[in-house]
Amino acid sequence: MSVQMVLLPVFIQIGLAFALLFAMATTRTRALTSGETKIGDIALREPNWPAQATKFGNCFANQFELPILFYVLIAIALPLRRADLFIVLMSWVFVVTRFAHASVFVTSNDVRPRSLAWFAWFAGALVLAAMWLYFALRLLLLI
Repeated sequence: MSVQMVLLPVFIQIGLAFALLFAMATTRTRALTSGETKIGDIALREPNWPAQATKFGNCFANQFELPILFYVLIAIALPLRRADLFIVLMSWVFVVTRFAHASVFVTSNDVRPRSLAWFAWFAGALVLAAMWLYFALRLLLLI
C-alpha cells in the first residue's frame, strides 16, 4: 500500500480532532463573552461550562483515548511495511465509527441517540482490536 493510502484515514481522524477542538473553543468563547459562564467558574477546570460546550469538550477529549491506539498502530505498521489493504480498509471503518460517534455525541443528549454513539464507539473498538490482532499475528508469525 502506498504511504498516502495508509495515512489518509489518519489525516481525516486528525481533522476530526481539530474540528472538535475549534468547535469547543468557539462554544466556550461564546459562553464566556455572553456572560453565561464566568471565568471564576471554570478557572480551576471546574465542569461549569454550558451543555453544548461540555459536549464538544468531552468529545474532543475522547479523541485522545481510543484513537491513540489507532495512531500507534499505523505509526508502527507503516515503517515495518505491514500496513496492507486490510489495515487500510479497517482504518477507514474505524474513522467512520469515530465520525458517527462524534456526530451523535455533540448533537444529542437524548438516551436513544446516545446509545448509537456508544454502539459506534464499541464498533470502532472492535475494529481496532481486530486490526491489532491482525497486525500482531502478521508480524509475529511473519504471514
